[in-house]
Amino acid sequence: MDNNIKKIKGEPLSCSGYRDCQDSAISWIFFLIGLIATFAIRVVTVLMHLEPIYGKVAWYIGVIGFFLFFVYKFKVGHARAKRIEESGLSEKISKNEPLDCNDYALINSILCGLGSRKERINYFFIFFLSAIALLLAIYMDFLK
Repeated sequence: MDNNIKKIKGEPLSCSGYRDCQDSAISWIFFLIGLIATFAIRVVTVLMHLEPIYGKVAWYIGVIGFFLFFVYKFKVGHARAKRIEESGLSEKISKNEPLDCNDYALINSILCGLGSRKERINYFFIFFLSAIALLLAIYMDFLK
């Protein structure tokens, strides 16, 4: 067990395939597409009250944006799952087998994805805009 701990602490830094937790440009593009889609969908109700054509445009922008965003997220998730399956990482971990440099690089990639600041910003943005949209919709539909 002591030997595995030493490997965990030292090996990933010396791996040639070590992946820094840097986000790619394409991930930022799809992040922005997701934010725009989130905003567009949340303003549909308000725009429908002001000018229906703008509400429809916002709806299309939102739905197309979400479509693109989730196709990208699906591809990323599918590629990650395929890499995990091909590497046998789950089996190695469940059997407490030693991990090699590629396994550590894969684990690092997974952990970087889970700890992404963009994900937290995205969830906050969705929550915040949803709350505002809900309050505005209630106001416009029932209190105005």
